[in-house]
Amino acid sequence: MQLFTRLKGRFPALRLEKEFSFSHHTTIGCGGTAAVAAYPASLEESACLIAYLIRERIPMCLLGAGANVLPSEGYFEGVVVLFRLLNALYADGAEVYAGAGVTGGSLLRFACRNGIGGFSPFSGIPMTVGGGVAMNAGVGDLHFSDIVRRVVCVERGRLCILDTAACAFGEKSSIFLQGIAVLGVYLRGRYAELSSIVQESCYYRTLRARLPKERSMGCVFVNPPGESAGRLIEACGLKGKRIGGAVVSVLHANFICNEGGTSGDIAALISLIKETVLRRTGIKLREEIRRIP
Repeated sequence: MQLFTRLKGRFPALRLEKEFSFSHHTTIGCGGTAAVAAYPASLEESACLIAYLIRERIPMCLLGAGANVLPSEGYFEGVVVLFRLLNALYADGAEVYAGAGVTGGSLLRFACRNGIGGFSPFSGIPMTVGGGVAMNAGVGDLHFSDIVRRVVCVERGRLCILDTAACAFGEKSSIFLQGIAVLGVYLRGRYAELSSIVQESCYYRTLRARLPKERSMGCVFVNPPGESAGRLIEACGLKGKRIGGAVVSVLHANFICNEGGTSGDIAALISLIKETVLRRTGIKLREEIRRIP
């Protein structure tokens, strides 16, 4: 309550929420509670808020759609910053600007209406553009690093624009995972016929339809070079392995499903998988998910 009142006094127009539940705002459906959630509505408000939190040494956590993350249990005496109100979308030719809060579905529908292709591989991925850029989301055919031209962000409390080279994109990683907040991004599309866009989108949605439907974080581990993390986990006999309410999916071994478990259950199962795969294959799996806060 004290932190909420403090922020409300400093930012009277800022949308705030008390007692933010991680379990209600993440796809894995577990985790504790944060004292405050903040929803800045503009680039300037976002930069001012983050600068204030840094200056006052108030702990913060940046959250997109809540997919591909494992929240901690317990109480987070800090601020969860969500950019869902940064939902601007416009096109300049085949280049699209999308605010960090734009969902993958909204981006695809906008591009389709404007005859812009090149984004179809993102079909069906639960994400916001901000989170997708930060984690370099994508599939084998396309990642954000392939289409990002410039990123509007907040670095050390200041608004700035980074070109692709400065984003340090890697396999499911970027410079933005080091506490730099993505506020918007310019994406390179291409002109395409509506029928072609729809056909491509349907193809990728069909592929994703084969994935587990239970509560999960998506793929837990990055595929090692020339290998499949799911195949390695399955080869180690871990499909269906359970700790508490966390279970390795029998449909896709790189998914951990939450059947009423805690963050501790899921973290313990992740550790068991990593230890088992390393012991039996010599391969060290790297987590694709991000642990918060």
